[in-house]
Amino acid sequence: MAFELSELATNVTISLLRLSCLILVIVFLYVAGSLLSFLVSYAKESTRAADRPPIAGTTFHLLIYFDTLFDFLTDIARKHPTFRLIKPSRCEIFTANPANIEHILKTNFNKYSKGQYNYDVMRDLFGEGIFAVDGDKWRHQRKLASYEFSTKVLRDFSSDVFRGNGAKLAKMISEAASSSAVFDMQDLLMKSTLNSMFKVGFGVELDTISDSDELGSRFSKAFDDSNCITFWRYADIFWGLKRYLNIGREAQLKKNIKVIDDFVFQLIRRKRELMNCTKQDHNGKEDILSRFVMASEKDPEAMTDRYLRDIILNFMIAGKDTSANTLSWFFYMMCKNPLVQEKIVAEINKTAIGLEEDDIVVDDFASSLTDDVLDRMHYLHAALTETLRLYPAVPVDGKTAEEDDVLPDGFKVMKGDGVTYTAYSMGRMTYLWGEDAEDFRPERWLENGVFRPESPFKFVAFHAGPRICLGKEFAYRQMKILAAILLHFFKFKLEDDSMNATYRTMFTLHLANGLTLTAISRSS
Repeated sequence: MAFELSELATNVTISLLRLSCLILVIVFLYVAGSLLSFLVSYAKESTRAADRPPIAGTTFHLLIYFDTLFDFLTDIARKHPTFRLIKPSRCEIFTANPANIEHILKTNFNKYSKGQYNYDVMRDLFGEGIFAVDGDKWRHQRKLASYEFSTKVLRDFSSDVFRGNGAKLAKMISEAASSSAVFDMQDLLMKSTLNSMFKVGFGVELDTISDSDELGSRFSKAFDDSNCITFWRYADIFWGLKRYLNIGREAQLKKNIKVIDDFVFQLIRRKRELMNCTKQDHNGKEDILSRFVMASEKDPEAMTDRYLRDIILNFMIAGKDTSANTLSWFFYMMCKNPLVQEKIVAEINKTAIGLEEDDIVVDDFASSLTDDVLDRMHYLHAALTETLRLYPAVPVDGKTAEEDDVLPDGFKVMKGDGVTYTAYSMGRMTYLWGEDAEDFRPERWLENGVFRPESPFKFVAFHAGPRICLGKEFAYRQMKILAAILLHFFKFKLEDDSMNATYRTMFTLHLANGLTLTAISRSS
């Protein structure tokens, strides 16, 4: 018996050693193949004709400079508005040229798609949502969403929600101000915009989805971390192997997505229950998710709960992250530019209606912020736009060339090339914005005190062309309401005046270490 057990143990050990060797061989072949593919690509691209964009680096530069990636790309763009980085399986073209961007996003829209490469990178997190797909699925989601965004019902309802959440946020900051406590403004803004997104976008209160705030907090952290890990795939040529072996960042991503899925599928179940209970009577406040759920009931095979999950997460990043991130950078710039902060306060006090009394309460002030009042706050609108110029919510975005093409600047694009426009870099280019391009100056957006927009291909924070952001006005309204409420009641300062904020490299421009502020009540 002992001999048999010993022989069994030996056989198991030999089997494990063979398996380990096989795994090592697979890993070696994968790595060797990837490196060989890279060398072949680099050699081929290096010998291309002069009509190709200049080579400024390789995928390894993306790894080396990943933590400061957008500044790395900006430094190159100052020398070469259009350039290439070489990857193992493709060439990635980056451009900060507005004419090229108009060519890609509008004039030759059908020649450029998100493409299989981007879909493969993004699919675990974003699935078949609107930001990751092309063709019929993109058109279907955009059609349903565009109808909803265009309704006066949603506009009025969302404004009510933004005003209510803005008042709640002001009361929370008031408690911190009264005790001279510091607080993380980015964290507060993320929670506020998350609440608004659930109410406006999904038609449910966030606290009805989970038994406690813990699950919602876990979801937010998992979503943010997954955003970062997924973006890391663009720099890591071995992410596919790591995903297959379920190791490293890919193992963490898998765990995060489990947290995300549990939360989102609970949201979908909750939404269906609400719709069944109310017989689809939403008191005229039909939300975006309701429209997609109703569409899924007409075509359950195509619009499964998994598809709804993908749609929800794509709208989550559009509705929560972009507004919260922009407001975080906005308040950072207010602290760095106190004179701008006071100019905005003066405009708010001049524009808001019926606020002669000094002791007006937060809820009354929030209620006074009608669309008409907000439309007359040109300087606030300019300051938010100036924030987006320097700190665009989506710092880079890319397409894939479906056929050979020539860009307006004369450079040739080959079928299969990635073409990425760098919104973060563009805001810092002197050849686009003048010698003061890196200065925060809201006045550049004003003409005789009235806001004057720029070309969407020069100021590309909201994308452009057929895929231009549907929620642009929605986002501005939320940001203006929250900013007006908070600046009217408080003066904000950085906890550390010498702080220079940095970003976390991901799909959206997130402050890396939060935004620790102090607030002083303006009535004190």
